[in-house]
Amino acid sequence: MTLANYINDLLYRYDCVIVPNFGGFVTNTIGARVNTTTHTMYPPKKQLTFNAYLQHNDGLLANYIASNKNISFEQATTFIAEEVAKWNKDLKTTAVEVASVGSLSLNEANQVVFEPNLTSNFLTASFGLAEVSTPSVERVKEVKVKSLPTVSEEKSKTIPLYIKRAAAAAVFVGVVYVGWNGIQNQQQQELLANQEESVQKKIQSATFVIDNPLPTINLNVTKEAKNFHIIAGAFQEVHNAENKLAELQEKGYDASIIGKNKFGLIQVAFASYATRSEARKALETIKEMVSEDAWLLAK
Repeated sequence: MTLANYINDLLYRYDCVIVPNFGGFVTNTIGARVNTTTHTMYPPKKQLTFNAYLQHNDGLLANYIASNKNISFEQATTFIAEEVAKWNKDLKTTAVEVASVGSLSLNEANQVVFEPNLTSNFLTASFGLAEVSTPSVERVKEVKVKSLPTVSEEKSKTIPLYIKRAAAAAVFVGVVYVGWNGIQNQQQQELLANQEESVQKKIQSATFVIDNPLPTINLNVTKEAKNFHIIAGAFQEVHNAENKLAELQEKGYDASIIGKNKFGLIQVAFASYATRSEARKALETIKEMVSEDAWLLAK
């Protein structure tokens, strides 16, 4: 994966992703809106901007890359620096596409200009929602319907007698037909109901036997023990330890509370490792980039 793809992934989870020594992509959630001119409704989304002054390495991007590529934090930082150098070189001649985030270019003052991809929506709550356009509604003019002229009593008296008798006979035949048709429909419905009841009874009484069932498979998976911890701090109060844990996890660390020490203080770790060599490499990076007070605990 390229650096742009990692940035794209993190923008779904965080409101700010900083690329060290380059700038930060910042999101701001906006609500649904309607364009009354084009009759288009837009779902809620994250509005994306770029801030060239956010260049400090907060560890979020590097930790995510290190976890995905299964490399050290230092190697991930080097990978970011190489990608940024390539971006700066390409920007002198052309625009740089950052996955589905948007494009970067230089203006006349040699400043980075960001154009967001308006089709991308990094708000997970709006997943599956799309723009909806509706045609405009035009008002229909009222139409007046003239009433049909009524037949006068004098004309009704002039209707021949044989026409009246024929009309009465037609009405009688119609009533008889409707009645017979209703009886037939009722008989068909009763027949279908009896057939359906019979099928249901057969299904309920049926049994299914599998002669050769598949054998069960037992998987024995041993979890690698992580006994080397990089300690970020020790706290007497539980809520202080939980706040520190949430802070480290927000920055992208695989942080955890590893219990109390011999003084009864709750210890919070940046991360835990299976080997001492891995833990020492991570400790050097954390002491240099984040906290000089971090130290290694082996259990």
